[in-house]
Amino acid sequence: MSALPVSREKEERLARRMAALGVREAEIEETFVRSGGHGGQNVNKVSTCVMLLHGPSGLSVKCQATRQQGLNRYIARQLLLDKIEEKKNGFVAAQRTEMEKIRRQKRKRSRRAKARMLADKSQHADKKAARRAVRLD
Repeated sequence: MSALPVSREKEERLARRMAALGVREAEIEETFVRSGGHGGQNVNKVSTCVMLLHGPSGLSVKCQATRQQGLNRYIARQLLLDKIEEKKNGFVAAQRTEMEKIRRQKRKRSRRAKARMLADKSQHADKKAARRAVRLD
């Protein structure tokens, strides 16, 4: 897995996640095909699309997110681990945190927070009004 064009830290994080889920590199079958879509002559000539098949679980992933084969290999492994985690746990940790973030954003503000926000807006409006040119009628 040393051919991935990502930082050492990201590569180690990926390896730790694979170990935590019990996925070995030997269990992953990797094939390369030509991508489609944007990229012009590069995608027509170079096999940048990566397809991964995890033997024990039977899950497969296809990634053609970028024009670089190495980066697609890294992204495909992340996607495969997401699928395996979702199958094992019933959810993906990243999905859960995203849902929590959206829930917090939609949550109604408290009265105190709303009053503070409106006071700040009023103060900002007064400040901008003070910058206006003075009219002499």
